[in-house]
Amino acid sequence: MEFLNSVFIFFAGLWAGTINSVVGSGTLVTFPVLIALGYAPVTASISNAMGLVAGSAAGAWGYRKEMAGRGKQLLRLLPASLLGGISGAYLLLHLPEKVFHYAAPVLIVLALLMVVFQPRLQQWVRNREENPEHALRDRSHGFLLVFLVYLAGVYGGYFVAAQGILLVGILGVFMSGTIQNANAMKNILVLGVNVVAAASYLLFASGRIDWAVVGLIAVSSLAGGVIGSKVGRRLSPAVLRGVIFTLGLVALGFMVANLLK
Repeated sequence: MEFLNSVFIFFAGLWAGTINSVVGSGTLVTFPVLIALGYAPVTASISNAMGLVAGSAAGAWGYRKEMAGRGKQLLRLLPASLLGGISGAYLLLHLPEKVFHYAAPVLIVLALLMVVFQPRLQQWVRNREENPEHALRDRSHGFLLVFLVYLAGVYGGYFVAAQGILLVGILGVFMSGTIQNANAMKNILVLGVNVVAAASYLLFASGRIDWAVVGLIAVSSLAGGVIGSKVGRRLSPAVLRGVIFTLGLVALGFMVANLLK
């Protein structure tokens, strides 16, 4: 690997790790850089996903205080996320990428709408849960949350990019707490998906892994994850939603551009 290429990949990984901790979509930085440098799409996707595991771990650790008292919620949601990651990794190795390329923009739009209207949607869910007339019917909210987290895991195991935005949108509406709590839970769930996906790639697609790329992105995204968690935890809910919405629009732009090629 040439030195200049290594520099580009390192700084892309640093930025990806930083924004992944704050919201997600770091893959939309590293993946295009790898493609521009001449790596095959599947090799770039797999190597990038494996490298970003370190950054996800740093982000999850950085937000550990926002996870206080949420062990039961994590035990409910993490298995669904892991199972989704396994399903998504299987799809990546067996289906053409275009399948999710068409679905991804729609999912991102829905996620951004949930993020923007999260306070109102969350209050609506809480009001219905507190109303005895709706209590029995609204037990389904818990099942719906688990199912949506599973679907986000499938998406993350397959495409990786912007799964954090999807999760923040889902968790912000259906999980109790603030958007910072949702972001903390998101970091752990994304880490779980990335670990499962990386293990699947290692077992079933080891010949497609570029270990030099994995190493560079792992080191740089680890540093970025530490930086991002320190910055993101200081943002107000309104500012954090604004950052998520902006990066989500960027992610959407990349996805639509890929469809128009």
